[in-house]
Amino acid sequence: MDFSPDVLAVPRSQESSHEKQSSALKVTNEDTSIRTPRADGPSPTEEPDRYRSQSQPSRPSDPSSPPLPQPSRQSVDPRIRREDPRTAEAELASKAPTPPIDEEQLHGVDSDKPLAGSSRDGSYNIVSQVGEGTFGKVYKAQNVQTGVHVALKRIRMESEKDGFPVTAMREIKLLQSLRHANVVRLYEILVSSGAVYMVFEYMDHDLTGILSQSQFSFSDAHLKSLCHQMLAGLSYLHHKGVIHRDIKGSNILINNRGELKLADFGLARFYQKRRRTDYTNRVITLWYRPPELLFGATVYGPEVDMWSAGCIMLELFTKKPVFQGNDEIHQLDVIYRILGTPTQDRWPDILNLPWYELVKPRDPVVNRFREMFQRQAWMSPAALDLAEQLLAYDPSKRASAVQAMEAPYFNSEQPEAERPYGLANLEGEWHELETKRERAKKRKKE
Repeated sequence: MDFSPDVLAVPRSQESSHEKQSSALKVTNEDTSIRTPRADGPSPTEEPDRYRSQSQPSRPSDPSSPPLPQPSRQSVDPRIRREDPRTAEAELASKAPTPPIDEEQLHGVDSDKPLAGSSRDGSYNIVSQVGEGTFGKVYKAQNVQTGVHVALKRIRMESEKDGFPVTAMREIKLLQSLRHANVVRLYEILVSSGAVYMVFEYMDHDLTGILSQSQFSFSDAHLKSLCHQMLAGLSYLHHKGVIHRDIKGSNILINNRGELKLADFGLARFYQKRRRTDYTNRVITLWYRPPELLFGATVYGPEVDMWSAGCIMLELFTKKPVFQGNDEIHQLDVIYRILGTPTQDRWPDILNLPWYELVKPRDPVVNRFREMFQRQAWMSPAALDLAEQLLAYDPSKRASAVQAMEAPYFNSEQPEAERPYGLANLEGEWHELETKRERAKKRKKE
């Protein structure tokens, strides 16, 4: 079986180019239960717009305020493995046996929703590469006949003997069970010359990219809308028994209509609400990883996503990730400098965590969260209250998505939430990949 990289007729040296490719991805098989929309069709939104317009002065995109403190780095215990601040499950997944790809796999996940299929008109033109994750590259593509843009996620197949990746199969099965306005829509699976592509609705930006630009400033009403949409997506996932396990800026997509959608379910898992299961603690990008995982916990649930949501909420207001650690020990140190050191009173079960004795704080640190954020006037009192509830050390005391959506920040504090419709006037499309390229260009000029 051939898994050659030229299936898109894009030379390897040009795969990451932003130039539009003239060759089209040809697709066989004429039957599929999931279709891409027509150019003149409605947007795939399943819920009514609950956000009423409210005028609100814009917040500067780059606040002129002192940076958040970056603590001195502690020495790393040799028994704790160091890592890049990204998820480590790719390494674990690569060691797991994977079955060879075959027709039964592609068609047999759900008898009512065959996975292998084609778009209605059969081919796409690759426009540009817009992302690259642990498990494959993501391209912006255009349907040749309808002009509709989609995102093609090419599933990484290192060699034929590796078979079809278990991680991709899990993601496909999971996404087929989800349908919500704040969860990215999987349209279909394409197979061409042995290569497999997941076809998603296209989103113009991701949060990391949009926060890096200076053309558009989010108002307080906009930020409230984005927070609420993120929590609505998480509430739906957790209601369906799904833990995302990789909430971060680049996995939060935003389109020019101001709609926010959670994406990249490669690390997501179904969980049993009444029975906790052991999972790996080597998940969730380091800057968004909750302290219980940093202390070695392997039994957890949706509360890990809520810590990540708290990190994202702070990032929306400060325009940058707040907890920027270099490894697990340093990550805990960064958290301590802002939230203080955890105590048994605040977190009774902390003494039972596997790595507590190994990585417990050396000296007590005072909680400076309120002091820091009130001084900079980044957030309102109700927003600070909610962020504190999401960033509770004790997972059992952390606010759930439903509880967070019922907070006074959304229901009694002004302004009311308003979607950032002005993104439609933003020049360009902003994703993490473009942001990295812009930074690289600036470094070269310097």
